Amino acid sequence: MENVLLIIHLLLALGLIAVVLLQRSEGGGLGMGGGGGAVSGRAAATALGKLTWLLGVAFLVTSISLTIIVAQKSSGASVIDRLGGAPASQSDEGTTAPAGDSLLPPTADDDAPLVPAAD
Repeated sequence: MENVLLIIHLLLALGLIAVVLLQRSEGGGLGMGGGGGAVSGRAAATALGKLTWLLGVAFLVTSISLTIIVAQKSSGASVIDRLGGAPASQSDEGTTAPAGDSLLPPTADDDAPLVPAAD
C-alpha cells in the first residue's frame, strides 16, 4: 500500500510541476512583465487554475497519508529492535592481539625495526 501511494504521490508532484509551468504569468512576479490588462481584485478561474488546486489538494492528502502510514509502521520500535538479537558480547580470552598484528605504534622496549621491510 505504501509503495502504491508513493508512486501516486510522485506522479502528482510531476503533474503539479507541469501544470504550474504551463500557466501564464500574471505579471508582477520578480518585476517581470506579464499581461497588462485591467487590474481586478480576482482573476477568472481557468481550467489550469482549477487543475492546480485539484492536484495541490491531492498532493497534500497523499503527503498526510504517507506520514500516517510511516508513523503506524514505526510504532515506537527502534531500529536496533528490528535488527534482532542483542550484540554478541566479547569474551575476555583472545582480547590481546599478537605483537605482530597490533595496529598501535611500537613501544620503546619492542625490538622490531622502525622502518618498513621491503617486499
